[in-house]
Formats: sequence, C-alpha cells, structure tokens
Amino acid sequence: MTGAKARSDGALAIDVKGLTKRFGRKLAVDHVDIKVPQGQVWGFLGPNGSGKTTTIRMLCGLLHVDEGEGTCLGLDIRKEAEAIKRQVGYMTQRFSFWEDLSIRENLEFVARLYRLADRKAKVDRTLDRLGLAGRQKQLAGELSGGWKQRMALAACLLHDPRLLLLDEPTAGVDPKARRDFWEQIHALSDQGLTVLVSTHYMDEAERCDRIAYILNGVLAAQGSVGEVIAQSGLVTFVLEGADVRRLLGEIEGRPGIDYAGFFGAALHVSGRDRPLLEKAVAPYRDRGGIAVHESPPSLEDVFIHLQEAAK
Repeated sequence: MTGAKARSDGALAIDVKGLTKRFGRKLAVDHVDIKVPQGQVWGFLGPNGSGKTTTIRMLCGLLHVDEGEGTCLGLDIRKEAEAIKRQVGYMTQRFSFWEDLSIRENLEFVARLYRLADRKAKVDRTLDRLGLAGRQKQLAGELSGGWKQRMALAACLLHDPRLLLLDEPTAGVDPKARRDFWEQIHALSDQGLTVLVSTHYMDEAERCDRIAYILNGVLAAQGSVGEVIAQSGLVTFVLEGADVRRLLGEIEGRPGIDYAGFFGAALHVSGRDRPLLEKAVAPYRDRGGIAVHESPPSLEDVFIHLQEAAK
C-alpha cells in the first residue's frame, strides 16, 4: 500500500472510544477517544505524567483496558491484544537493548524473538533501510544517542509492522539526529505505515499530520496544528525591547492575561478575552523602548495556556 493510497481510503489504524485506565485510586487515562487514519503521522503531546505512555501501552496490548472499546489495526483492543502486538512496532522511552552486543547481534536476537523466517535477509534489509549496515559490528553501548535511536527504530521495523507507536523517541538526541529521525518517519509514512509518536518538542509536533494533547489523563485538544490553535480562542501580544524583562512582574496577573512568559528576548502575553487583553497591554504601547504587536499564537502558547487553565 502506498502512502497516498493509505491517506485517501479513509480506513482507521486506531479507532478507540472511552479508553480508561486506573492504577489504584489514580485515574491515569480518563475516557480518551482517538481516531488515527492509516498512513498518517500523529503527534501525541502532554506534560510528564499526563497519560501518554499509559495510552500507548493500552493501544499496543501491553496494558489491560479498564473501560472503553475500539480497535487497533482492525483488531479488538480487549480481545485481540496478542494479535495487535504482532503487528505493532513499539519504541520505548528508554534504550532497552543489549549494550554488550553489536547492532547486528541485537537485531538478530529480536528477529528470533519474533520467530521470523529468513532472519538473515530481514536483518540485512533493515540494516540497509536504516543506514546501519556500515556500523553493524559496532557495540550498542558505544553508540551515540542518535545511533541508538536509529537501532531501536530498526528493531521496531524488523517484523514489518503496520503501526509504529513511538514513546518520546528523540529525547536526549541532538538536533541533526532528530531531523534525520523525522525524515525516516515521513519516508515510512509515505510507504503506508501509520505512526503515533509522543514528544515534548513543538517543532516535532508541527511535523505531524495531526496532534492530540492529553492533560491529566483527559484529551484536551485534537486536530491539525492550525485547528488546535484556532480552537483555543487564544490571542497573543508580543512585547519587545531592551527593558522588557523587567515587565513580567508588572504585567502578570492583570485582568485579561491568562499567561505571560518569555520566549527568547520577547515577552508573550496571552488570553482569550481580547478587549481585556488589549487594555492590559495598551499602556506599554506608549512606553519608550518597547514595541508591542499582536502575533498568531504558537502551539507552545496554546499548550501552556491549557496547562495553566488546568491548575
């Protein structure tokens, strides 16, 4: 199936409703609905402890669902968890391979775990696919973060999964390795693979077809980046100037201001009540050395606003 075909036929790789998980008295995931079309790349965002990893583990059959229903790759998430595992590639937050084995030895071991036929050929193909053939004899423990990430992705692809669930795969790697990783993800998506990737990086979220933002176990926003920003109803003004850093304590908490914070050398002031917000920033328009202008809210503005509103 080509990426274009996968994106146009309307089939859903993930279709769950009311997904819920409790750990004792803690409600970790609270009735989450997600519909991910085949062949798309979805970003799954939220602060630490928001329920991202728990949701991913329920989707791939590693955690029992307490409430809710639906399918993953057309398979019932309650009744067919084992079948789902065989068709999903799951990349954990932490590097979980054997550092005293080479790249090739790690992949060969994973291939045996999956009981793959023609293991050597599949390992060879995957090494070539991920650009690892030249390093295949290198010990995993000697790899940089970016190469460890690439090896982990290779292990996820050995059994030709139809869905990739990637849990903060780029944490701790350098910008070039992150860019290379995303080029690989989009190439896989173009081949028809569906990807759900959790991330804290806003630039990565903007690379996704759609995003879902979870907060305190509740799905707080969902859609394309533009849709999520528009749905927030947020208005943002930017204050710039030599002395702008002195203004935070002065402007913070004024009526109409839901959040004020620095992005580089600029002070972003956001709220949903435009008249009150304009009144709050009006005095600074005439203050010497300070420039005030409205700016489209960034995705980061929106997510910070959601977190502040949830406190």
